[in-house]
Amino acid sequence: MKGSSMDTYLGNVIIDPNVVMQYAGSVANECFGIVGMANVNMKDGLVRLLKLNSADLCRGIKVSMLDNGKLSLAFHVIVSYGVSIQAVVDNLVSNVKYKVEEFTGLKIGRINVFVEDVKVID
Repeated sequence: MKGSSMDTYLGNVIIDPNVVMQYAGSVANECFGIVGMANVNMKDGLVRLLKLNSADLCRGIKVSMLDNGKLSLAFHVIVSYGVSIQAVVDNLVSNVKYKVEEFTGLKIGRINVFVEDVKVID
């Protein structure tokens, strides 16, 4: 995806997918029950917990544009042990959808969440 664009009365605005990924990653890491983002290494199938810095916020997230012009987001997350995965995912989807649409002005058509691991938090 090259970038999402929208026409305004002042001109054309293009939003880089990395901006959407960083913002969506920061929103996701604020959600209750999310320990971090997971990076799935296709070569050996390892899943590891990533540190929370600006470069790592994009990992574990994929942004693409659907045919209808809406965004599609995919999250690979690690959740906290003992919480309802359904509740965590519902919270993640609703927070990301609301905040990303408000931040970018673009509509989200689909959010897929892949729970890659469960971690016990001390």
